[in-house]
Amino acid sequence: MAATGNALRLGVNIDHVATVRNARGSAYPDPVRAAQLAEAAGADGITAHLREDRRHISDADIDGLMAALRVPLNLEMAATDEMQAIALRHRPHAVCLVPERREERTTEGGLDVAGDETRLARFIAPLAEAGCRVSLFIGADAAQVEAAARVGAAVVELHTGAYCDLHHEGRFEARDAELARLAAMATHAQGLGLEVHAGHGLTYDTVAPIAVLPEIRELNIGHFLIGEAIFLGLEASIAGMRSRMQAARG
Repeated sequence: MAATGNALRLGVNIDHVATVRNARGSAYPDPVRAAQLAEAAGADGITAHLREDRRHISDADIDGLMAALRVPLNLEMAATDEMQAIALRHRPHAVCLVPERREERTTEGGLDVAGDETRLARFIAPLAEAGCRVSLFIGADAAQVEAAARVGAAVVELHTGAYCDLHHEGRFEARDAELARLAAMATHAQGLGLEVHAGHGLTYDTVAPIAVLPEIRELNIGHFLIGEAIFLGLEASIAGMRSRMQAARG
């Protein structure tokens, strides 16, 4: 069942359904169908990253998602003029601004909001005026959190990739230090009036310590869920993640 009130929401990222499709240049598997299945399985929202190089999600996928979904769409994108125009045309529920490099395999770090405040404030304003909730994907750093509040973002999404990597590498002392930074920045962001989300790299093994943080309102998870769906099916994959999230919240 979908989250309500102050419960922890689950956003399902369907990018890598498109990755599989594009590997063969075929029409399947269809990310829109995956999004509808995720919605039926209890996802509170769908996330899709329209990259500048269109390596997975395509413009047609965004058209299809906007037409088909009943739950909110969170459009991840770089802060470029092209992407702003696409977001203003579609007006999705949420826009999450992320750093993007052509050569990266996945998003490698958080957005440098503190180093680009003036441009980002100007970039965000028309999106907010169009009714999009603007989120900034940032690392667990006080300067970035404070800059996000100044530029007019409604939400920050804390990058959990380093925490997850450290866990899977068995570097538990460093993992715990990163988790402490995430917890502190979640508190700091909420204190500045920002809604707090988190995501990147989360798995069944790593989700609970993030889900238990009371300031976090939403987790966005994709690659792991799509990978588990190969073995379990998408509904069971999502159900397994939601059950762990709910157990962590108690």
